[in-house]
Amino acid sequence: MNDESLIREFTAGNVAAFNTLVWRWEKPIYNFILRYIGDREQAKDVMQRCFIRAYKSLGKLKDHTRFSSWLYQIAVNLCRDELKKKRYTTYSLSDVPDYNDCDNGDPKIVLPDGEQDTTRLTHHENLAELLQKALLAIPEEQRVVVIMKQYHGMKFSEIAAVLKMPINTIKSRMYYGLDALHSVLQKWGVDREDLSYEM
Repeated sequence: MNDESLIREFTAGNVAAFNTLVWRWEKPIYNFILRYIGDREQAKDVMQRCFIRAYKSLGKLKDHTRFSSWLYQIAVNLCRDELKKKRYTTYSLSDVPDYNDCDNGDPKIVLPDGEQDTTRLTHHENLAELLQKALLAIPEEQRVVVIMKQYHGMKFSEIAAVLKMPINTIKSRMYYGLDALHSVLQKWGVDREDLSYEM
């Protein structure tokens, strides 16, 4: 049963249909929120609030084919509220911490020593952790576009619909976001070839 059918079932009084929608979308929505705000516990909380809001408002959604975009809109708005409320630390590119700088209070970036096998740098978990830290280091308006496009495979038109912006603006933010991301990772010793395994 597709999303539209489940929504019709739910609005007709079948609450279990919404549970199926949650089961179908909780993993992508959680992953999106996690990459957006960078904290697992907060991501779980925001995801729960996202689905609670969706449950309360789903009856007002006129175009059921827009459910996924509508759900991402809710997630984006909640993430933005959370970032404002918690004031998560972000960095300008000129202030991105060097992995050798471990005593200034900045997040410690764990990279292998020069004497160790450099192939450890391409280890999946290490790269994934670095990439998450790098995502948090680029501007929020670029980060959200990069996450939607690179990790969730959304079309530019879909991202534009979620963020309510012109497609050209989305494409521009995508370009500058990837460039900023590569600049951060290059500073940490990750080249584009390494990055291709994770994105």
